[in-house]
Amino acid sequence: MNDHLIASYDYDLPRERIAQEPAAVRSDARLMVLDRQSDSVEHCYIRDLPEILAHEDTLILNNSRVVPARLLGHRTRTEGRWQGLYLRSDPETGIWEVLSKTRGRLQIGESITLQDRKALPGVELQVIARTETGNLLVKPLSETPTSELLHQFGWVPIPPYIRDGRMVDADVQAYQTVYAQHDGSVAAPTAGLHFTQPLLNALDKKGVRRAEVTLHVGIGTFRPISVDQLEDHEMHTEWASLSASAAKTINDTPARGGKRIAVGTTSVRTVESAAAEDGTLAEWSGPCNLFITPGYSFKAIDGLLTNFHLPRSSLLVLVSALAGRERIMKAYQEAIDNEYRFFSYGDAMLIL
Repeated sequence: MNDHLIASYDYDLPRERIAQEPAAVRSDARLMVLDRQSDSVEHCYIRDLPEILAHEDTLILNNSRVVPARLLGHRTRTEGRWQGLYLRSDPETGIWEVLSKTRGRLQIGESITLQDRKALPGVELQVIARTETGNLLVKPLSETPTSELLHQFGWVPIPPYIRDGRMVDADVQAYQTVYAQHDGSVAAPTAGLHFTQPLLNALDKKGVRRAEVTLHVGIGTFRPISVDQLEDHEMHTEWASLSASAAKTINDTPARGGKRIAVGTTSVRTVESAAAEDGTLAEWSGPCNLFITPGYSFKAIDGLLTNFHLPRSSLLVLVSALAGRERIMKAYQEAIDNEYRFFSYGDAMLIL
């Protein structure tokens, strides 16, 4: 099949293979180790990483924090039910961009009343405008900072394939990495969900270094590619940054004889966006819309720890660019046959 046709990235996944809950202990998730040199597959667990990785290696982690971006409320005038998803805000104007779902069309100037976790009405959002993509621009009628409003009125934005998007209290911690620092994501950088503090301590003891980057994951991560040819796909844009100290840690890794192993596709896209032609990194921040497809020459990573991704997704295409589409699709079928758990709360693959 053609590597640049999206149909080549389709596969049949039994519904029962979609993880509805995380592993009881994060590091007890299963880990498929795919070695590109030997073309071999080994079945392990996340907790085995200190034995699998070399002390010269560096893990590249995305420390973005998921914000409680799912919003519930009603149209103030008609009391019709409303659901929304906070995407971003303008720090100067305080205006939010949100995805909106309600019966009928919201009018400019109309207001939405948010409800808090106890279903009590609260702050109003006034509709200011619509974006070209149909999202709403709304202005909170409150002086309270955005972060406080989201934590008061927002819910964890669980993906629709987990319990049909229904959040439970356990998701507040489960859908967040233990090293999350900077608010901004509306979806978790899921490969990082497997790490526990004891596992990080064990990796530290082994000598494995860590470099943290930040990429705020947008809603586009859930969207399947809707065009037939990959070159016709327009990649969504997210904001990312890389500190000087993280850049140095990553740059120094090859000289130590180690591998630069990205934890998650967001970490890959951050460092590959920041890298010079020779692969060296420096302090960087800016928009990130890099679409990595087969034929791409990776400059800043040598390996990847990642979850099992949705069919026809840009994430599956990226993984295939690194390891080869045929190899990845064969590995996915082996994962299905061996009852691995897929998607955000599922198991993982380590590509070396």
